Amino acid sequence: MKISNLFDLNGKVAIVTGGGNGIGKASCLMLAKAGASIAVSDLKLADAETVAKEITSMGGKAIAVECNVTEDSHLVNLVDRTVNELGGVHILVNNAGGGGGGRENPTKISVDDFAWRFKLNVFSAWRLSQLCAPHMKAAGYGSIINITSMSSVNKSPNMSAYAASKAAMNHMTANLAMDYGIDNIRVNAVGPGATKTAALASVLTPEIESKMLAHTPIKRLGEVDDIAGAVLYFAAPVSAWVSGQVIFVNGGGIQTLD
Repeated sequence: MKISNLFDLNGKVAIVTGGGNGIGKASCLMLAKAGASIAVSDLKLADAETVAKEITSMGGKAIAVECNVTEDSHLVNLVDRTVNELGGVHILVNNAGGGGGGRENPTKISVDDFAWRFKLNVFSAWRLSQLCAPHMKAAGYGSIINITSMSSVNKSPNMSAYAASKAAMNHMTANLAMDYGIDNIRVNAVGPGATKTAALASVLTPEIESKMLAHTPIKRLGEVDDIAGAVLYFAAPVSAWVSGQVIFVNGGGIQTLD
């Protein structure tokens, strides 16, 4: 097989949640450049539309879908629109998520706050996987990619809810790989280290960056394309016999502040 064929996504359709910015946007563009049609899903429709227009302007095919991943009706609509307008679903990137990393003092947050992290990060990814799997089975090609985090394996203060939800995603990935493998659907995860997104930029100072790089062999923070490259690997035929895995993209180290 030609090397180019190993990364060829022509004829494939991908859903990317949180696709309007940051890692999600980079993943949309990376998959589109490999030939996939993209359903750009985002809580902010305008952001999704901007990314979809960028894809179509470079000759690709994309739709923008407003989606709150904590609302089941939105998830059903996302999959239905993707199938109806793009012709199926072959790739799912569960990127939308978040939490109060560094602000989750256990004496100040509530059980509801803790549960919300799981609804946003874990339950939405599980449900979208359930909705997409029948279409992937019918197509004979399926790749589910969960975006987790280095916090899933690091130990840091004031991050118990977010970190626990991301650790749950890691283990959910491994178990869903067992469930869906029989239908030739692969389930993997990408765990970003500290990556230059708008969210990080809002708190990043030279001092913080210096501390983050102290235990990072490759002496720079991540770029969104670094993460998107790992997404492409899991989405493409090159990883056809890889499932149930978590790959940490982190410059070879950890970016904690201690």
